[in-house]
Amino acid sequence: MTEVQKAARASGHRDMTVGPIGRTLLAFALPTLASSILQSLNGSINAIWIGRFLGEEALASTVTGNMLMFLMIAFVFGFAMAATVLVGQAFGAGNVDQARRVIGTAVGSIIPLAILISVLGWLYAPWLIDVLALAPQAAPLALAYLRVIFLAIPPMMLLGLLIMGIRGAGDAMTPLWFMILAVFLDAGLNPVFILGLGPVPALGIAGSALATVIANLVTLASFLLYSYARDVPLRLRGRELLYLIPDPALLRAMVTKGVPMGLQVIVVSSAALATMGLVNREGVDTAAAFGAAMQLWNFVQMPAMALAAAVSAMAAQNIGAGKWDRVSAATRAGIAQNFLITGALVLLIALFDRPLLALFLGGNSPALPIAEHIQLLASWSFLLLGVTMILFGTMRSNGAVIGPLVILFIGLYPFRLGFAVGAYSWLGADALWLSFPVGSLANVVLAIAFYLHGGWRRARMMPTPISVDEAIEEAEGLAEPGGRINPAG
Repeated sequence: MTEVQKAARASGHRDMTVGPIGRTLLAFALPTLASSILQSLNGSINAIWIGRFLGEEALASTVTGNMLMFLMIAFVFGFAMAATVLVGQAFGAGNVDQARRVIGTAVGSIIPLAILISVLGWLYAPWLIDVLALAPQAAPLALAYLRVIFLAIPPMMLLGLLIMGIRGAGDAMTPLWFMILAVFLDAGLNPVFILGLGPVPALGIAGSALATVIANLVTLASFLLYSYARDVPLRLRGRELLYLIPDPALLRAMVTKGVPMGLQVIVVSSAALATMGLVNREGVDTAAAFGAAMQLWNFVQMPAMALAAAVSAMAAQNIGAGKWDRVSAATRAGIAQNFLITGALVLLIALFDRPLLALFLGGNSPALPIAEHIQLLASWSFLLLGVTMILFGTMRSNGAVIGPLVILFIGLYPFRLGFAVGAYSWLGADALWLSFPVGSLANVVLAIAFYLHGGWRRARMMPTPISVDEAIEEAEGLAEPGGRINPAG
């Protein structure tokens, strides 16, 4: 039994290089999906507290504020995603020490960067809000929210990195338990700090942000205690703590691959912010309606995100083990499961959109019919988005990051935003909502084309030289005629 297999058996990590593809993928994706749903549920519960207790202006301000924060930490997310791929490939290759070196370099690099982003976010929050043309009555609320929520970035990013690393090692259950803890704390503390229950003073919208800060700090501390108590494979002990000093070769690989991954997040976030700016010009009711619709969309896209993470983890481990046939099979299985699960959710929300949207807006809100209309025009596009995400997850697992970045940019800017602006004169606000399926269709067509013909298999993540035998094996694999025409190859 290899060191990886021993560590996996002792701590519940999953070896994704053996066993049935579909069942293994689903077994990994379901806890990840549950974690994602809980995370979105947390945001939705908080939105309910804010919308009901503080009104539409406060809800619109938190939507914009969360988008801004996500944009600020995009590069750190890209860095963490690159580290996750390296961890997965190291586990697939049977090298636990390399995986620990990766996580040490990632942690040692991400902490100062997260602190810097937190400080910059605090200082430049007023300028960012001005750029987004938020309604005057909502701007002060957004500033109060952002000034506190940026304090959560360091613990949030470190916790996210460690959880993503453990997923790359094949463990999807541990992140689920700690997500439950974080959601319980955040959702439970929100009304306490918003309303000022008991001895706590009423902090309004800043109280919602403070609840998030506390929840992340407590969950991070609990996660670290658990990791050392259970001796999880990625923990660092003794001389391994020197791995926190970034390794130049590993850091170079993370930056080289992580910056384009971070740029992907920035492209998505900046397009969302640009869309939000267009929506804000339609008035507070439309902005609140869009915010409520986005809460439901968070749930609709969760299965695709979980499946993409599962496919990426499985592909990374199998690339590390040299099992390319399982990489293709995992991609096919992920796409099929996306159509089944995401399709069922789209249908469910189409049938029950009014009562679901009323949770955030109230049954008599003037924003409710606007939100229903938005759902009707845009929600189905998440089926296409899921296919794109799974294809990107597979390609990212081998270090192919430039192609997905270019595809995202084309789909979101020339197509989605171009359509939203260009068609506005004759479609009005409907151009904003129809731009979502237009952009998703462009992205999925380009992603399929790149997956089939883009040469992504020739990319490489690990900053270590390959042997002659490995080079010959890879060249022979790429030369197989079937590998060039197989839709999942």
